[in-house]
Amino acid sequence: MEKIRFAIIGCGAIAARHAIHIKNYGELVAVCDLQEEKALAFAHPFQVPYYLTMEELISSESTIDVVVICTPNGLHASQSVQALRQGHHVLVEKPMALTVGDCETMLQAAAAAGKQLFTVMQNRFNPPVQAIKKLLDAGSFGQIYSVQVTCFWNRDQHYYQSSSWRGSKAMDGGILFTQFSHFIDLLYWFFGEVDTVMSVMDNMAHQSCSELEDVGGVVLRFKSGIIGTIHFSVNSFQTNREGSIAISGEKGMVKIGGEYLNTIDYAEFQDAVLPVLPAGADVNDYGTYRGSMSNHDQVYQNLVATLQKGTPFYADTMDGLKTVAIIEKIYQAANSR
Repeated sequence: MEKIRFAIIGCGAIAARHAIHIKNYGELVAVCDLQEEKALAFAHPFQVPYYLTMEELISSESTIDVVVICTPNGLHASQSVQALRQGHHVLVEKPMALTVGDCETMLQAAAAAGKQLFTVMQNRFNPPVQAIKKLLDAGSFGQIYSVQVTCFWNRDQHYYQSSSWRGSKAMDGGILFTQFSHFIDLLYWFFGEVDTVMSVMDNMAHQSCSELEDVGGVVLRFKSGIIGTIHFSVNSFQTNREGSIAISGEKGMVKIGGEYLNTIDYAEFQDAVLPVLPAGADVNDYGTYRGSMSNHDQVYQNLVATLQKGTPFYADTMDGLKTVAIIEKIYQAANSR
């Protein structure tokens, strides 16, 4: 069976993670970045050509199967649509886009082209997350009363100043998109759609380098009646401290904790037993800051199986849209105050 051939658009920090797994599960044929120095440095170790525009890459490389979008958030929609209309499958990094309208345009473009649109939601593969999802689906919690998300991460001034798009309303969108969309995805995956939202947020420590919030608080009511809260911040002193989801139910209570949903802090159930969990992947470490658990290998395993064997992808693209819809509601609620 022929290898799936990939091209990467955007040669930033997350693109390096993609390139490693493409090498393991397919073939990297070309990369693209507006900055020639960055594109050349990225392409050299993989011995592939680089391009400075997406148009030039697509017109020059006729063998591409999948275009991987690793550019700033505000470009995800337009570049995904461009690649789809040119007859390529697309894997787009989180967030899928910055508006529900853009997500809908992407889905329409995929349907019209008869191509697959894949999204990255790799925290679904964290062993604690998978274990709790199985217990939720089995009804082990009984009635769910409430859920609490706590995200205390650190993104300092150097982080924002190291890339011009970070902290930009048009290209970044906000820390719920860039840092914490994986947590919102898990809320949707666990509990479904959100009905009502109240939220407050502010920029407390990054006024000189960001147009956006750096801390916020949210109260949610899901359509199922569950009450949820989110406390999120990138002002954690010196380093990431916590990325957690605590669930309270009629027959059980659990907290998936650690820095990036990588541990079980506590778990107790009336009728269920939490299984022994396998070791998880390492964190995405970018040198001066850290991100979520690095499960991109499983994203690529799924993608290749989908394209070669017709195996269903681990996440429906509509899930990406639903995550964006929840984030939009949170920002709209904060802006209406």
